[in-house]
Amino acid sequence: MPPLRSTYRRHHSTETALLKVMSDILIAADDRQVTLFALLDLSAAFDCVDHNVLLSRLQSSFGPEGTVLAWIPSFLTDRTQHVSLGGLLSAEIALLFSVPQGSVLGPLLFLHYTAKVFDITASLCLTSQSYADDTQVYISAPVTETQPTSARLAECIKYLDRWMSQNGLKLISQLPLSSSTVE
Repeated sequence: MPPLRSTYRRHHSTETALLKVMSDILIAADDRQVTLFALLDLSAAFDCVDHNVLLSRLQSSFGPEGTVLAWIPSFLTDRTQHVSLGGLLSAEIALLFSVPQGSVLGPLLFLHYTAKVFDITASLCLTSQSYADDTQVYISAPVTETQPTSARLAECIKYLDRWMSQNGLKLISQLPLSSSTVE
């Protein structure tokens, strides 16, 4: 598990995530730096997990074998859903993507599916903190370096957006992704 992932881990919560981010911001302020911060949200995140990609990542990262490897696909596949509205029931459809949100294992599988987010932000020398499908990406710098730092943050968000898209996930965007919006 990435160390700055505060979901579904013993002694980690929304409070520990908030405290880590606030601590980083206050330390930067003590060093006379500003912190540029981006809040990332995913659209229907748990519903978009590609089972084949997830299983491949689990096997390459953690190497489950035998019964354990067979159990995970059986947990994910052969699931269906239907909608009830006004007393009417829709036709049942097969779920080809998603991890069950009401289970203990579903959110953990989602965390492994998106662990690459931390590698991406670290490669650009930014920090990320996450709780479930909400991620904060931030970087601190002297005020005189705000423009190149904001460009680096925007580059990171673009790279994350591209990675998410390649992996069936969609970032919800509030602003256009350009350095001019960060001025």
